Amino acid sequence: MAKILNRITNCLWFDKEAEEAAKFYTSLFPDSGIDNTAYYGKEGFEFHGQPEGSVMTVEFRLGGLGFLGLNGGPVFKINPSVSFFAVCDTLEETDKVWNQLVKGGSVLMALDKYPWSEKYGWLQDRFGVSWQIAQGKVEEVGQRITPSLLFVGKEGHAEAAMKFYTSIFKESKIEGVMKYEKGEQDIPGNVKHAQFRLLDQVFMAMDSSHDHKFNFNEGVSFCINCTTQEEIDRYWAKLTEGGEPVQCGWLKDRFGVSWQVVPVQLSEMLKDPDKAKTQRVTKAFMQMKKFDIEKLEEAFEGA
Repeated sequence: MAKILNRITNCLWFDKEAEEAAKFYTSLFPDSGIDNTAYYGKEGFEFHGQPEGSVMTVEFRLGGLGFLGLNGGPVFKINPSVSFFAVCDTLEETDKVWNQLVKGGSVLMALDKYPWSEKYGWLQDRFGVSWQIAQGKVEEVGQRITPSLLFVGKEGHAEAAMKFYTSIFKESKIEGVMKYEKGEQDIPGNVKHAQFRLLDQVFMAMDSSHDHKFNFNEGVSFCINCTTQEEIDRYWAKLTEGGEPVQCGWLKDRFGVSWQVVPVQLSEMLKDPDKAKTQRVTKAFMQMKKFDIEKLEEAFEGA
């Protein structure tokens, strides 16, 4: 099995389609599978409003990259500000993946030959998730599937954001930046395409000054999986500088990108077969902004 890149997990917010979407996506890409499904209990209903026994989260992998599908109700809509760049080995595979994903969705850029790829297209699937599908070599990108951030607005924040993020995370660097030149489709100096690493995971970024009618929101967020309270405190402090703390470990950074700073212990607690324990820890974390591992463990044990 391929190495699971899960120190940063890509979280997709659905109304109630997380399980359906996970099954669909894992059927399309190699090195993919569903790892765990968690369900809503009685506790926390006043916060989440979801029926007891319904699917809360689905943990899954696509091309070895970690994802989390979250059923949170019709609060946030996924939009193309974050898309997923998927590399296919052959033209036939590119066509197959494209044809499956585009069913019930919409085309943002037609699947065709472009200067940067023998075959490339950009679509939004029936769940609202955006995909850039390209024929190419996985080793040239570093991952089969890579999150790509589109910074909308004339200011061109992509380069500043990459510098900010790589100053916070270990094993991080900006690998390459291509900028628009005079006479091209955007403001000269804005980022046309860039690639960077956070915790050795690959991300992409680009600017667009066009009026897209969307921007970053909670529809797609990035979960930082922490092992210690020190890690949680550090990421929380750095990412909320100029940003905004939110409930349940969520925050928005200064660029509007949503993050979740989460202890890995919480996922293990929620997998426990003892419903009383999982309900206590659910009630505890629903009332927190920044997660406190000690308090979560106390709630779990009934202390």
